[in-house]
Formats: sequence, C-alpha cells, structure tokens
Amino acid sequence: MKVALLAHEKFPTRAKTALGVLRYGTDDVVAVLDRDNAGTTVSEFVPDVQEAPIVAGMDNLEADAVDALYIGISPIGGEFDESWRDDVRTALEDGCDVISGLHYFLSEDDEFASLAAANDCELWDVRKPDNDLAVADGVAGDVDADVILTVGTDCSVGKMTTTMELARDAREAGYDAAVVPTGQTGIMIEGWGNPIDRVVADFAAGAVEEMVTEIGDEYDYLFVEGQGSIAHPAYSGVTCSILHGAMPDKLVLCHRAGQEVIHGYESFALPPLPTYIDLYEQLAAPVCNAEVVAGALNTSDLDSDDAAADAVDAYGDTLGIPTTDVIRFETDHVLENLL
Repeated sequence: MKVALLAHEKFPTRAKTALGVLRYGTDDVVAVLDRDNAGTTVSEFVPDVQEAPIVAGMDNLEADAVDALYIGISPIGGEFDESWRDDVRTALEDGCDVISGLHYFLSEDDEFASLAAANDCELWDVRKPDNDLAVADGVAGDVDADVILTVGTDCSVGKMTTTMELARDAREAGYDAAVVPTGQTGIMIEGWGNPIDRVVADFAAGAVEEMVTEIGDEYDYLFVEGQGSIAHPAYSGVTCSILHGAMPDKLVLCHRAGQEVIHGYESFALPPLPTYIDLYEQLAAPVCNAEVVAGALNTSDLDSDDAAADAVDAYGDTLGIPTTDVIRFETDHVLENLL
C-alpha cells in the first residue's frame, strides 16, 4: 500500500508515529507532509529509515499517488489540529483511506464521515477501543512465552522503538518473538492491538491481558510496548495498567539522555534514575516477579557517536544493568539478559 504521513511542523523530533511507520512499517511511504520542511527529504533528517520526499500538503501529490493518509503526529491530549483539515479532506476526496491515532475520532467528524462514505474510503480511528473488553483475570503470567515489557522515565523516551528493535533483533537471532502493541504507533505498524490510553480504566489491564493471552502460547517471547511512566503526573495510570495486565517477567527501562524534567510538565523533575527500578519492581511485585534487567537510552539529542557511547556507559553504570541505544548501537548484550 502507498501511504502519506501527516507530520506538520513536528518532523522528525515530535512525530514518533510517522518515524515509527517509516522505520518499521511495511507500506511504501510516498511522502511526508510537513509545511516547515517542504522541499527536503526524510534522509536529510533521519538517515536510517525509509526514504521519502517531504511536501507541503496533499495538494502536492497526484490524486492516485496515495492509497492512505496516516496522521503521523499526536499532540498532548490527542486533539485534532484544524490546520490539518484541508489535507484530510483532500485525501478523502481523492479516495484515500485515513488512519488516525488521535483521541479525536475522525469517524465522528460529520464532514469526514460524509466524504468517506461518498468516496468509499475507510476512516480507521486506531485509538477507538473494542466494545467487548473486560476486567483482568490475572492470568497473563500463565502463558508459555516469556513476557518482556518496556517501561520509561517519561513519555516519548523510546519505549515503542526499543520494543520494535529488540523484537526484530530477537527474530533475526533465531528466536520466536512477537510484539504486543498498546499504543497508536505500534497498532499502525503491527495492524492489531488495543489502545490502552483510551480504554475505560477498569478494563485497561484486561485489554493488555487479552492480547498477551491471545498469542502468548504461540511464541517464546512477547515484547510488550510500554506507555507513559509510573512517575508521570498525567499518564501513570496507563503505565500501571500495562504493568499489571501483562504480568511481565522482565523489564527494560527506557530514558532520554540528558532529560531531567517531565516533557510538557517541566515543573516536575524526574526522580533519580535508580529510583525507577524500585518503583517498577515494587509496583509489579503483588502480581508478578518482574525485574528491570536491561536499559535503553535514547541518545538522539547527542550529535556524536562518542558522546552517545559515553552516555550509554554512564546510564548503565548508574543502573547497574546492561544498556544500549537500540538505534545507534548493537543490542546483543542486552538481549542476552532478556532471552
């Protein structure tokens, strides 16, 4: 399928969904939409993902060039930016499906719903959960697979990327591994999953458990995509639901190099890094014996590999566990602790 990725004014640093699809998706990305960077290419910003031109909008593409438009960004709160309306409208008028990970459901927008019906298009709101979810039974720990969960010091520190990279590297090493997607980006890449940050609170752990038990006896290892952070003032409930619903065996602690405060909530300082190990392990303890056995450091803000390597070493020394940057460096020594 040929797709375009909407990432206006956010590519690449705050367009993790667009980057995720570029890096891990199987679709052919025809273009990235970003008014600020129009006329450039993806490789000028990110060298290790699928190449594509960056254009100002859907009007810059031929009507039959794209099969689907992905909303490749999600602002805090997941609201729809009205400046995107022309691009979504053009996509639907051209017969393109539109896939969105926003909390704002495009299928409930009167204009978009009418255009989709008139042009035989699909509006897929990835964050719209199933209607038949239930509370957790506490049985995820009974599956045959070892369950590995990525957890973080904050949102947007690399949990999805770490999940995807470790699962891919495990498969390449000959292990039978699968991803359990819990957020919009993972769901778009994998084509299935439950959007845990949109599920009614009582059913959130159950939604994770349902996914783990659905495929847990088919694989040797499940890599569960984490969300949020247990220390986040707004999103800690999602983190706890995934931790208890997945009942993981092992945890990977993800962090962004140099970050000292919660993004978007800068009055809240991050706790000392070793504190996170105690927080996650003690919170998991009533339902499972999960241990933080590896770390992943996002060094994308550091220019040189030498500086990144030093930061990874310091992160590992601080936590006392094997660590890496899953994009910049090898994952072998981390996988040895996980598999």
